[in-house]
Amino acid sequence: MTESGAQLFARLDGRRSVRDIEPRLFPQDGGPGPGAVVELYGLEGTGKTELLYHFLCRAILPAEAGGLELEVIFVDTDCSLDMLRVVSILDARLSKAGTCVRAHVDRDTDSSTNTAANASSSPSSRDMCVRACLSRLLVAHCRSSCQLLLTLHALEARLACRPGLALLLLDSASAFYWLDRSEGGTSVAKQEEKLSRCSQLLAGLLRDYRISVFACCHANRRRCGPASSSSVSDLCRPWQRLVTHPLLCSRLEIAPAGGGEARHRSHIFTVRCTASPSSRSKAYRSCSFRVCDAGLEFL
Repeated sequence: MTESGAQLFARLDGRRSVRDIEPRLFPQDGGPGPGAVVELYGLEGTGKTELLYHFLCRAILPAEAGGLELEVIFVDTDCSLDMLRVVSILDARLSKAGTCVRAHVDRDTDSSTNTAANASSSPSSRDMCVRACLSRLLVAHCRSSCQLLLTLHALEARLACRPGLALLLLDSASAFYWLDRSEGGTSVAKQEEKLSRCSQLLAGLLRDYRISVFACCHANRRRCGPASSSSVSDLCRPWQRLVTHPLLCSRLEIAPAGGGEARHRSHIFTVRCTASPSSRSKAYRSCSFRVCDAGLEFL
């Protein structure tokens, strides 16, 4: 690969870390650093996508609102990206924080007309802040493993010219599991060939550009045991070797006090995380949360 001096600098210059993206989820000193792959694994309906939206909003929110102010690419393979949900979470976080950052187009305007105090009370100012957050988000839609492979190929050019792009979110890594199995026939190698190639290409991007990856993974074989290895998913070996932080997601139904109908039951979601095998800390961490209109509410 030939590259310009600017591209070389963008590749070698240290990218922002996402180690502090959510301290309540990861063991102390065991958060995902540059080159980490976090796998959100669990059965359907265990809060994986909501957790991914939480990471997304934390990454693109301004520092004044508790965010990391990073550029993010979201690869949607499940056709399930709900931008209205993302916007509502961003708006709620900005409103609660009572802070705002000006959009890039207004960066040079008079700061006296754009104070944080006005931002917290003006819907138009908050809308501008939401737009500023969304300007740091790139979205790619993939409908097959081949499209995912092409997207990862094209991503290298983006990373070479955008050093602020530090996080890739994938929903989900297992979207084409059954399609690939069907096309591969009886050969396991053929069934796993496309995802293996995607994993190998992603490994090169992790090595050369030191981005971080957060990916959902469904329990395709309806099993969900303790995270006793580097990955609890049943995807191909090249993917499993990439995973550094497996997050095991589960759900518990809570009946209303005094009994009641099933439709009135609330859901408590639990996430169990282990630190990277290369980390000095081998501790596990488990936490619970509810899903509300403003995003996740940790318990």
